[in-house]
Amino acid sequence: MSHFAKIENGMVVNVIVAEQDVIDSGLFGHGWVQTSYNTHGGQHANGGTPLRKNYAGIGYTYDSQRDAFIPPQPYPSWTLNETTCLWDCPVAMPTDNQHYFWNEQNQSWDVQ
Repeated sequence: MSHFAKIENGMVVNVIVAEQDVIDSGLFGHGWVQTSYNTHGGQHANGGTPLRKNYAGIGYTYDSQRDAFIPPQPYPSWTLNETTCLWDCPVAMPTDNQHYFWNEQNQSWDVQ
């Protein structure tokens, strides 16, 4: 069994688990693209071959030019990382084991 994302107008509207032959049969219509829950940021969690940069989620974009699933942009100031197809914030989050949240207005990480 594999995971497949239903693409409508470039957006993921559903994700299912199915056999490839069921998808090929057209039983669920057309516009399905395979995705892998083991793929994140262009890396495969188990050392395998990554598939389409990221595991698809409802609301994600499927970019056919990049052959990649891209999550929604979390904040307007964040930019798309072309390598991972994930969003990079303009300021690196501190790594001091405190809990932070992004403050878009101040463009800073604030302690929770």
